[in-house]
Amino acid sequence: MTGWDLLDRLTSSFPPITMMLILAAVLVAVVIFIVGFSRHGISFLKYGFKQMALDSSLERRFDSMEAKFSEIKTELATIKTNHFGHLKGFLTELTSILLDKEIINNTDKTRLDNQLRDM
Repeated sequence: MTGWDLLDRLTSSFPPITMMLILAAVLVAVVIFIVGFSRHGISFLKYGFKQMALDSSLERRFDSMEAKFSEIKTELATIKTNHFGHLKGFLTELTSILLDKEIINNTDKTRLDNQLRDM
């Protein structure tokens, strides 16, 4: 017995109206598969029609994210500048205290101040 014999036996066991409905459902499924496969390719088998196409709304999202990243970058640069400014002030004050306590001499303080000024 071949597959065609099995299909013939299956189709003859159903009434004609039921077979018409099954045939219509199969044709609709084939059309949906052809349309989906032509639009999305092999990934249609995995994701179906839930895939997002790259359209203008997605591009707008990327543009807004890029703007946010540039704002964050600017803010980090400001924090970095302020942080090192405070650090330089602290180190200058520390060298002055070390000079007052006679732990370092004027030559060492001048050398340290020159290093801080170059930063």
